[in-house]
Amino acid sequence: MRPFVATTQRILRQLAGDHRSVAMILAVPSLVITLMYFMLSGAVHPPGTPSPFNAACLVLLGLFPLFLMFVITAITMQRERASGTLERILTTPLRRGDLLAAYGTAFSIAAAAQASLACVVAFWLLDFHTAGSPAWVFAIAIVNAVLGVGLGLLCSAFARTEFQAVQFIPLVMVPQLLLAGIIVPRAAMPEWLQWVSNAMPASYALEALQQVGTHSELTGVAMRDIVIVLAFAVAALGLAAVTLRRQTP
Repeated sequence: MRPFVATTQRILRQLAGDHRSVAMILAVPSLVITLMYFMLSGAVHPPGTPSPFNAACLVLLGLFPLFLMFVITAITMQRERASGTLERILTTPLRRGDLLAAYGTAFSIAAAAQASLACVVAFWLLDFHTAGSPAWVFAIAIVNAVLGVGLGLLCSAFARTEFQAVQFIPLVMVPQLLLAGIIVPRAAMPEWLQWVSNAMPASYALEALQQVGTHSELTGVAMRDIVIVLAFAVAALGLAAVTLRRQTP
């Protein structure tokens, strides 16, 4: 465990030294949610239905960590590779799986801090509420962040530069957000798009959030969706370990 802990601590120290990244991780989600609150505070909605802000905030709290941690992880990992840090680490006895587990742990800790601040702002300052426990919203946000870390580590293995890592955003993330059911309900999509949506983890992440938003207890559907998202995250981390190069071309 010593190499794993030391690597995790090094990544956290490095991340803490990058003040712009820290600001992006911690402040941006809360600022976007606050902006959305003032945009939608006067929006009219039918009686008995969630307010527009409530619906938008639920999506932001759950899927923002997925998107943001994907971007930061992919870029940071590519920066490690370009600087030669990754090659030096891989010459040590530390295994690739342990290295990626350290990255996953470090960024998951950062994601937990992000989700904590965003949930405090939304639930206690902006009057956001769900039928289910806020703890489940927080837990799903963390699971989504771990998925974002796994996908970011996996995609960084196929990038040669930080710019190429950014180019994976429209390829990997945008289709998931479009087909998750945010804009158009999945049931209203053509059948072939429903099949594509069923193969994307963000669809299950959003469904789990919607279940928490409308049910006071954790439903079987929500639990199934959380397990599926975790399985996607573990699979992404496993594939990232397999594809991780020991040398930079």
